[in-house]
Amino acid sequence: MTHPYPTTAYKVLTADQMAALEQEGVFTGAPVDKADGYIHLSTAGQLTETVDKHFAGQSDLHIAAVDLEAMGEAVKWEESRGGQLFPHLYANLPLSAVVAYSPMRREDDGMVRLPVTG
Repeated sequence: MTHPYPTTAYKVLTADQMAALEQEGVFTGAPVDKADGYIHLSTAGQLTETVDKHFAGQSDLHIAAVDLEAMGEAVKWEESRGGQLFPHLYANLPLSAVVAYSPMRREDDGMVRLPVTG
């Protein structure tokens, strides 16, 4: 089934959360994810705004690229900030669905650099 949505989304993780994902092979969610009942993800175009809004002033962040197709029906596109559709993951995030990750870096224009996949 094809849809107009991207097949990759991004999760912002703290260093501790990234380490736990690597060691345990699964991410069960940040406190805000657990409170809302799903793991918040962002598209490439939403990522910088997400970091600026929800992680302002934090350092040692990591960006994980998530293969949405691998998560299948657990991904729901729902309206959030300003009416934009965001990918929400109604399941734990397994390391096997993370296609790339890296420490967060910014481009010269301030945009968050995406981890390189494949």
